[in-house]
Amino acid sequence: MYFIQLSLTFIQKPSMKFLSLEPFVPSGSNFESSKQFFTELGFHINWESPGYAGFQRDECRFILQHYDVVSFAENFMLSVKVDNVEAFRQMVIDKQLPEKYGIRVGKLTRQPYGMEVNIIDIAGVCWHFVQQ
Repeated sequence: MYFIQLSLTFIQKPSMKFLSLEPFVPSGSNFESSKQFFTELGFHINWESPGYAGFQRDECRFILQHYDVVSFAENFMLSVKVDNVEAFRQMVIDKQLPEKYGIRVGKLTRQPYGMEVNIIDIAGVCWHFVQQ
């Protein structure tokens, strides 16, 4: 019996693969305006249900939730890897998204993990768009 128990410890169990991470992002008070903002940012809506919308751009996905708690949104941050952060920032400026939606767009900054631009969305969530 001792031999059998010992040998079973060497049998490897199949590992489980994580497939995606899709955070629930608060929309702030105006869910429809927030949905429009993210579509102008280049995301498309995969699905909708009352108070929720599943967004995707390339391999990045998130769920926009009609949730309006300012203190939560202002303390929520996301990091999105992009292949050209300067072009991304310029697209946001060219589309006049700050004027249309009242969002804030930061300057390009060099961080230890790459070049970055921050966008504060309609709800107050800070999105870190990073080029490595």
